[in-house]
Amino acid sequence: MTFVPALSGFSSRPRDPLRALRRSAMLVAGVLVIILGILIAPLPGPGGVPVIAVGLVLVLRSSYWAKRQFIRAQYARPRYVYPFRRLLRKNPEIAPVFWQQALRAEKMVLRRRRGPLGRFRKTLRRVWRRTFHKA
Repeated sequence: MTFVPALSGFSSRPRDPLRALRRSAMLVAGVLVIILGILIAPLPGPGGVPVIAVGLVLVLRSSYWAKRQFIRAQYARPRYVYPFRRLLRKNPEIAPVFWQQALRAEKMVLRRRRGPLGRFRKTLRRVWRRTFHKA
């Protein structure tokens, strides 16, 4: 039994040139955003890290090769790749991802649980809930 007759009716449809152009434009934009993030990184504050993350998301959405490398990295270092996976979803959770990464960075810098940043975080959370969760 062969599958040649079943596959003989298969005709490869021509690729949509606008789609290919859009993917290429997203890839170039992603690379430019990553370069911008690298240039911003030495400045004070975390400005370069979120910009690099956005650039990586653009590249991952537009390049099959980058997706394969991303999957390899996911198996090797799942803890570091998970935030990017959350940003790649159809409806990305931007604020929670950056909040989680800020907490992780704070934990690396400060060993005590309730230091000045912990109190500030608690106050910030209280203000956020009062402002946006009044429903």
